[in-house]
Amino acid sequence: MEPWTELARAQGPGGESLVLRRRGFLFEIRCDGWDLMSNRAHHSEQALGRLGCESLARAEPEAAPRVLIGGLGMGYTLRAALDVLPPRARVTVTEILAEVVAWNRGPLAALAGRPLDDPRVELCHADVATLLEGAAFDAILLDVDNGPDAAMLARNAGLYCSAGLRRLHDALAPGGRLAVWSADRSPGFEARLDTCGLDWRRVEVPARGAADDPLHTLYLARKGGIRRDGGLG
Repeated sequence: MEPWTELARAQGPGGESLVLRRRGFLFEIRCDGWDLMSNRAHHSEQALGRLGCESLARAEPEAAPRVLIGGLGMGYTLRAALDVLPPRARVTVTEILAEVVAWNRGPLAALAGRPLDDPRVELCHADVATLLEGAAFDAILLDVDNGPDAAMLARNAGLYCSAGLRRLHDALAPGGRLAVWSADRSPGFEARLDTCGLDWRRVEVPARGAADDPLHTLYLARKGGIRRDGGLG
């Protein structure tokens, strides 16, 4: 089997070590030795972008929804969101590591069809939490870790606690949507969602889109009412 080739390294804000490596057509980003993301299993990241923004796809043609995406990753969530959003949408993508942005403009650019080149996209080199104060986003999509119980970057843990969820709630416009990616189900996170004023549901999505794949978990929430059939309005 062809060996992995290390392409680049980066250091996270808490001293975490990120490595971009390649083997043939496979690309992988690892954090402190753990698999953080790869292009062989991105179906659930695409589902996050699509499901997180699907209600905005039905907006009036002149609508200009504002979307915040926390975490650039390999660009799959951003691409899926752009594919369903209207022409006047404005998407702010936060990525704290300049190296990850450079990777997306370089060796990873073609994987998701160069979403950073879309004129609707504004790139922000910042922690996603710094953009929440006083905001009114129509959708917030978070894919910054392996989930609420597996924060790869220590500073992100605050997004998933009760106080963090209240900040996310307050940063949504009325009827706004929150979508959170997780490698696994998190009962503790679900309990906190119950107390923060968001109506939510859990969706399990195959990692690669095949029936026998391991399942990843998406948490989809709305700031507003819930229909009697149990679905989000």
